[in-house]
Amino acid sequence: MDTNETILAIVREKGPILPVHVSKEINDNILMTSARLSELLTAKKIKISNLKVGGSPLYYFSGQEGKLQNFVDNLGDLEKKAYSLLENNLVLKDSAQEPAVRVALRQIKDFAIPLQVNYQNKTEIFWKWYLVDNKEVEVSIKNILSKKEEITQEKALQKPKQEPKKEIPEELKKDTTKEPKKIIDKVSFLKEINNFFDKSKISIIENTKTKKNSEIDFIIGLQTTIGNIKYFCKSKNKKKINDADLSSAVIQAQSKNLPLLFLTNGILTKKAQEMLSNELKNITFKKI
Repeated sequence: MDTNETILAIVREKGPILPVHVSKEINDNILMTSARLSELLTAKKIKISNLKVGGSPLYYFSGQEGKLQNFVDNLGDLEKKAYSLLENNLVLKDSAQEPAVRVALRQIKDFAIPLQVNYQNKTEIFWKWYLVDNKEVEVSIKNILSKKEEITQEKALQKPKQEPKKEIPEELKKDTTKEPKKIIDKVSFLKEINNFFDKSKISIIENTKTKKNSEIDFIIGLQTTIGNIKYFCKSKNKKKINDADLSSAVIQAQSKNLPLLFLTNGILTKKAQEMLSNELKNITFKKI
């Protein structure tokens, strides 16, 4: 039996398995073992996990997916929360989840399978527990959508309350200072960002202004002892930064495969503080 066949036999018997354990079984170095595993993966004879154990993926055979649950402790706190939620519900509607969970569902690719469903001229994203039967998923999605339709119909039948018109005081009608003040605030915020970049020796690679300058996205370069590192930088000119602001920025950073630097002149809400401390520890958050 050649070495590759031996590796296949080991993975079939003990998978999901780490490369280091395979290397010990075949008495070869980790580099050669990893190369052989990559070769077998390319040939589609084995599979690889998105989940990492000590920085390394797991290799396994088709049919051994259920055993990946033995390694759930290697997920982060936020990912574990999303994992448990999906395991218990089997199907989740993406837009109905809190922002942090939506971020985490996109990270646990071994366990969460995305489904796009066209409904009433809109595309809805649902997450399916990876081991659940497709027919069961179809029934669950139909139930979720039908409940949404019932709620929409109930709201349509309710007569909207008409609030009395509020008269605008004459002194406010004549106030012409509001708009110029907004412009001044925006210019000031941009100066604060540039000052922060200069002091921190950060170079701007790319920038995009959004939401009338109250929000500016950057791709930046930060010089470190190991070289220049790229970051996605979200800057917000906002009094209070909530959990949705943080989660949205995380999703943007992940879509670019870059770490996140979040800059603001505002303060964090209590929920955002908790999220930053517990679930989104990898964010670099700076108040300027």
